[in-house]
Amino acid sequence: MSGKLNIAIVGGSIGGLFAAVLLSQAGHRVTVQERSERGLAKRGAGLVAQQELFDILRLAGRQDAGGVGVVARERITLDRSGRVVYGDPSPQTQLSWDYIYEAFRGLLPADSYRLSSPVHSVSSADDRATVRFDDGREEGADLVIGADGLNSVAREFVDPGRSENSYAGYVTWRGLIPESSLPAASAETLLDRFAFFNGPEAHMLGYLVPGPKGETAVGERRYNWVWYRALTRAALSALMRDAGRPSSSTSLAPGQLPPLRRDELVSSAIDELPPPFADAVVAEPRPFLQAIYDYVPTRMARGRVMLLGDAAVMVRPHTAMGAAKAAGDAMTIAALLAELDVSDALHRYNAERLAVGRAVSDYGRRLASSLPFAR
Repeated sequence: MSGKLNIAIVGGSIGGLFAAVLLSQAGHRVTVQERSERGLAKRGAGLVAQQELFDILRLAGRQDAGGVGVVARERITLDRSGRVVYGDPSPQTQLSWDYIYEAFRGLLPADSYRLSSPVHSVSSADDRATVRFDDGREEGADLVIGADGLNSVAREFVDPGRSENSYAGYVTWRGLIPESSLPAASAETLLDRFAFFNGPEAHMLGYLVPGPKGETAVGERRYNWVWYRALTRAALSALMRDAGRPSSSTSLAPGQLPPLRRDELVSSAIDELPPPFADAVVAEPRPFLQAIYDYVPTRMARGRVMLLGDAAVMVRPHTAMGAAKAAGDAMTIAALLAELDVSDALHRYNAERLAVGRAVSDYGRRLASSLPFAR
């Protein structure tokens, strides 16, 4: 069993918060280093409820947040005309990423979550780890957790020479709109259902999630849509340059898409999607984007540095298991540190969670293999 540790977490998104809360509640001194200036609220959309999410909410003492969800009464598939061609009466619960993020952030002392704190690199020697910041400062820690997502700086130390992501050749466009913004006919088709569309150049889905403050009453919820589209690497780089971002960027946050590019997206939606889904795209003034990548390391821990969540294993969103996998990573390391010293805990963590991550990654690739534009 390890003593009380000084733990630095690089990355303050939902995976970093999961680990921060569990480890802080276990008595460790935890500091989250988050690059963004204002935090990550409103950066996420919907989460399909998985058991790991309910488990970590219970462990953190916020099981009430697991009850703030919206149930889709059935799953449907639309054809190009918007007609329902398949139905499955299997209910499914959707949670709000924003609400879960805020619930966990609220469990941390304010001084434990440092904004505007970009990390340049991490390293480890003997029984200590070091975090180096972009401004040249350094801080030591007993353990560093790299929870800094797709473009993790912690990977290069943990798995040197193998930290690059592999672009899958397509992106996901996303929107999160008030349910009231849908026209009546489209609302009748989409709301209270988990809807899909499969086209020759697109795959789309959508479902309801709670409102921004956890509202679940009819009229106060939000509709979350996800549109997968092929995009070459060159076209992705050009899109990022048009948005004033580095050409190597992998995402656009709400509000970063230039108006002309948004107009192009709307026009494509009208041309390619069933009318109810096209209406959902039209209703979103600030669509956002995430390019799809694969990444599986050869190991998830080295010295006193470990990887968690998307920094550890990047899985395709078709699995709906990204947040659940991060929760599993966080629960595993918290439980292991309660029983073992740091070295043994990290050894066990690597063995257990790398196998899980590989399995989820393989599952995502299999799901994507049915898409005409995926590879």
